[in-house]
Amino acid sequence: VMVPEINLTPQLEARFKARFGAQAVVSLHSGMTNPQRLASWLAAHAGAARIVLGTRMAVFASMPGLALIVVDEEHDPSYKQQEGARYSARDLAVWRGHREKAKVILGSATPSLESWHQSRPPADGDPGGRYVRLAMPSRIGAGELPTVRLVDMTLQPAKTVLSAKLLDAIGQRIARGEQSMIFLNRRGYAPVLACGDCGWKSECPHCSAYRVFHKIDRTLRCHHCGHTERVPRACPVCGNLDIAPVGRGTERLEEHLAELFSTVKRPDGSAVSIARIDADSTKKQGALESQLAAVHAGEVDVLVGTQMIAKGHDFRRITLVAAVNPDGALFSSDFRAPERLFSLLMQSAGRAGRDAAYLATQGSTAEMWIQTHHAEHPLFQALRRHDYPAFAAQQLEERQAAAMPPFAYQALVRADARTQEAAQAFLNAASAAADGLEGAAQVMRYPAVPLAIQRVANVERAQMLLESHSRAALQRMLALWQPQLHALRRTPEGKGVIRWLIDVDPQGI
Repeated sequence: VMVPEINLTPQLEARFKARFGAQAVVSLHSGMTNPQRLASWLAAHAGAARIVLGTRMAVFASMPGLALIVVDEEHDPSYKQQEGARYSARDLAVWRGHREKAKVILGSATPSLESWHQSRPPADGDPGGRYVRLAMPSRIGAGELPTVRLVDMTLQPAKTVLSAKLLDAIGQRIARGEQSMIFLNRRGYAPVLACGDCGWKSECPHCSAYRVFHKIDRTLRCHHCGHTERVPRACPVCGNLDIAPVGRGTERLEEHLAELFSTVKRPDGSAVSIARIDADSTKKQGALESQLAAVHAGEVDVLVGTQMIAKGHDFRRITLVAAVNPDGALFSSDFRAPERLFSLLMQSAGRAGRDAAYLATQGSTAEMWIQTHHAEHPLFQALRRHDYPAFAAQQLEERQAAAMPPFAYQALVRADARTQEAAQAFLNAASAAADGLEGAAQVMRYPAVPLAIQRVANVERAQMLLESHSRAALQRMLALWQPQLHALRRTPEGKGVIRWLIDVDPQGI
């Protein structure tokens, strides 16, 4: 049984052990030590453990009597290994199930468009997909899905962070002893620190990205290479003392909420408790477990966090979920961005109102609030109706018109070098070397371009996209091309290249 996040396994592990017995279940994930992982692997290999529960690495567990593979939240991009040996654990689970005659269940409230397309029923000459679609239309525990409310931020006063109606709704929840969750997928205090006089911004010296301002430890931290410095007392360029944070992260939102609700009291008269869960607040060993335990115990009134809290958790007292600034994904250059945004928002909405009996006792209703500048966007309109099929149909229509996955197959060739020119020269030489290979005529090769963040840790990165309507032709060409790519490393074009790689079915372009 595979889950996308390490932080979901302790909760799930406890439930599995309670149902099937402690000896029957072992875990496999990167949060374990090597001896712990070895013990789990050997228990599964010997047949002593009948159930392996883990993240994407669990797909490699040796199980002599394998009969069922469950991929929970199969749409999650974290099933794709992005470093070292690249593989999709979801696709590998399907392949392994086919090879070992085991059943495979791909579970999700918002399936990936590839899986949704593969499970389409036959119609009008279309033979249908390879998968069987099993619908679960009713919510577990007889609960109602939350009401989705859109707040049009174009009608709010300038620089409004949280609308008055949303603040009032959160305040009512606090007064009744219920919990609220606010989702903002950006950690840190502010994305950039800037000088208003000379225009200096907190750029990373080693990457083509900005360092994020973290107020708690007064640091500027690059989330790509890890380069960290103390916040300067004045602008390094012009000496202006008035350098200011630009934008908003979870740290700043937590601080802002503490100010807004400083005078509000809980039902017992105590002060409001606001907690933050993100990659920064959970660095210490056991920090995540203790924070989640506080939420489950009802000690937290408002939970602020990134996508870490948006999926999989079974918070029984949360009745309101709010997404503060989700619009960025609507205009991303990545064609998968709308699909990921819809999944993330629908999964976030699923955290509200999970206990129907609790809602009835409180006389409350579950709500999902979304603050957006584009309230009429089809994505939000489908989300209001919890209508994933309508959203998927619209997205698949667009992708078919643009000949994008799942109607085409892609591979990405990436080269890292000390200079952008060397990286692109290697890829262009590789493209020229591919002429005449079997299957090459059926594969579209785009010119080499820099990555969106082209420099990380002083390494320049370039990529070349390959696209084909035939997976067989793409795979044939890639197999014949690899020896040529290895040989290119020994030519003048390949001398400056640090590394190159091929990523089939890339999740980020």
